[in-house]
Amino acid sequence: MDGVDELLRKIVCAVRQNKRIIIGVDGLSRSGKTTFVRKFSSMLTEKLIGNMIIHMDDHIVGKSKRYNTGHEEWQEYFYLQWDVVWLRKFLFDNLMQLDEIDLPFYDNEMDQHDYKKLKFAGKSVFIVEGVFLQREEWRPYFDYTVFIDCPRDIRFARESYQTQQNTEKFRNRYWKAEDYYIENHRPVEHANLVIPYFNLIN
Repeated sequence: MDGVDELLRKIVCAVRQNKRIIIGVDGLSRSGKTTFVRKFSSMLTEKLIGNMIIHMDDHIVGKSKRYNTGHEEWQEYFYLQWDVVWLRKFLFDNLMQLDEIDLPFYDNEMDQHDYKKLKFAGKSVFIVEGVFLQREEWRPYFDYTVFIDCPRDIRFARESYQTQQNTEKFRNRYWKAEDYYIENHRPVEHANLVIPYFNLIN
């Protein structure tokens, strides 16, 4: 993929200088972020570079904090899906400084959190994957950002049949939040590397 080899080269050089690197893999829902992250993690491993993948969806808040809050649905998705400030302090602030941290992992079926310890020994690169990563509270922490660019119709087609039946939720919650993010945070412009979805699958 165009640009990926160059990104890998830069990371290898930084790691050789004993630096920890944080990579943000941004993109809207169902754009192919996880596919890219797995491939890139394997590329780092082949270079004998210890790395860790962090999925931001593992750290969303409970349903009562993001549904029926009195705010518009798109605002709940963009602003309330994660405790943005808490994650900035306890995740991003600590990635570069500590050797281990405790983070709450969300269980969707139980709608509750279990704390797990993440150990960073031997890890030089942290690949953080999720939507809306380039919001102003988190953007400064990334050494490099990758944006997976995928058209909405393709992303929607990748949803399950059952999920696709609730188009009102997509219109009112997800798509409005996505439009707000693209227009106000301009992730495509700010990313170090933009990968079209079609390049990702070829």
